[in-house]
This record gives sequence, C-alpha cells and structure tokens, in this order.
Amino acid sequence: MIVERPKPSRLYDAYIFDLDGTVYLGDALLPTAGETIRQLRQQGRRTVFLSNNPTHTRHEYAARLTRLGLPTGPEEVINSSQVMVDFLQRRMPGSRLFVVGEEPLCAELRRAGFTLTEDPRQVDAVIASFDRTFVYRKLQIAFDAIRAGARLFATNGDRYCPVPGGGQPDAAAIIAAIEACTNTRVEAIVGKPSQHMIDAVLHVLALPADRCLMTGDRLETDVAMGLAAGMAAALVLTGATDAAMLATSDVRPTYVLSRLAELIPTSERP
Repeated sequence: MIVERPKPSRLYDAYIFDLDGTVYLGDALLPTAGETIRQLRQQGRRTVFLSNNPTHTRHEYAARLTRLGLPTGPEEVINSSQVMVDFLQRRMPGSRLFVVGEEPLCAELRRAGFTLTEDPRQVDAVIASFDRTFVYRKLQIAFDAIRAGARLFATNGDRYCPVPGGGQPDAAAIIAAIEACTNTRVEAIVGKPSQHMIDAVLHVLALPADRCLMTGDRLETDVAMGLAAGMAAALVLTGATDAAMLATSDVRPTYVLSRLAELIPTSERP
C-alpha cells in the first residue's frame, strides 16, 4: 500500500525537469506539461531541463522544446554529454578518447578539443554511452584499450530510454558489456544522479538547493539526485515509474504527482 504523499503547497524559485517521460514522450508534450511550465515561467520561476540522453545536443533539446510550444534556449538545458566534457576538461584535458556512443556526443567532445581514436594503443580513456550503433568491433576496441591501461568513464547509467510504445536499451547495457569482458569497473558515471550533474545544475541556477524542486519520472536518477542535492524531489507517474514500483522502492520522493499540473499549488492555479 502506498502512503499518500503531499502535493506542493508552495512555489519554488527554480524547477528542474527531466525530459523523456516527464515533459514529453517522443515528439509530444505529456498532458499538462506545457501549461504547467508556462505558468511557472509567467510567475517568475526559473526552469531548467536535464537529460541523461547524450544522443542529442543541448541545442537540439532546446529546439524540440521550442517546437513543442515551450521556447527554450540551450543555456536552459543540461545533458550528460555537456557534463562529460566538463568532467574530462578538469581531469584529463587534451586526452585521447575512444567513444562507445553516437555522433552528437563524439562531435561535442571533438569541439571541446579532445582527440577521438580507434587505436587502442593510443586511448587514454574509454567513454561508454547510449549507443544504438553498438557492434562487436566497438567492444573489441574498448576491451583492448582498457587492457592496455585506458580508464573507463560513462555518460549515464540508465537501463533503458523510454520511447512511445516501450523503450530502448541504454548506457547501462554498454557499461555492463565492457565491465564484463575487461573485469574492471567504470570509474565515474557523470549523469544523473551523480554529484557532477548536481554541481552543473546548481552552477547554472546559482541558487541554494532548498529553493529548487527536481521533477522526474525515475526514482533512481531524478528523485535520488534531487534528494542527494538537498532539493525537494517530485516523482511524476507519467514515464518509467508506476505506483507498484514506487511502493517497493527505498527512494522516497517528497511529492508524488499523477501529472505535472500538480506542481502548482491549488492556491496558485488560475
């Protein structure tokens, strides 16, 4: 039996939204998402969007939100590829990488000055990511590079990416394959719920965590990250998590919503 969770009774200064399964699914906004975010903005509240999915750039995410009726600039979007760039620039600037990932992530790393190579003898770090082009050749290069001393990092640890009608195996499957054959463990996963993503969000907002509300459809990433950061965290039951999964989870969100409209306290609704 699920204990009824309260709905927000006040507005926060900033709202952080997951995208897939929270704001939209495929190329359609989820019910009440558009009007809720527009109302928060009209009331002067900051809105920032997060995604663990590195198969699109921040500009592409912003363009999609704008096309769906929520005008958004790329500076209002944070994704795991951006956080990976920042992570590597601090720890391994100018390093040579082998990326088990798709072209948008590869292009972002190249733009940041990293060299991408498929020669395992030259690889400083293997980057594991969501990769729908994954083939055995990529696994072999990662295997050879890590056995030759390369480090292993990952953009995100999601098991699957929700899409209309189901889901797609995500970066967790790539990480598992590389770990299994190399008998090693990924050193850092920079996406949600990591401290690396928390730091990126709070840097953009320049607000104390307790004035922010994190909202998403996944307990183990969105809600866990918000709580770890010291934010209130709302789970919305429109994506990867249903009521039965919530009932058996140790992660306890501050709020549980059936739709995003419930973020707006009753006293603030038009």
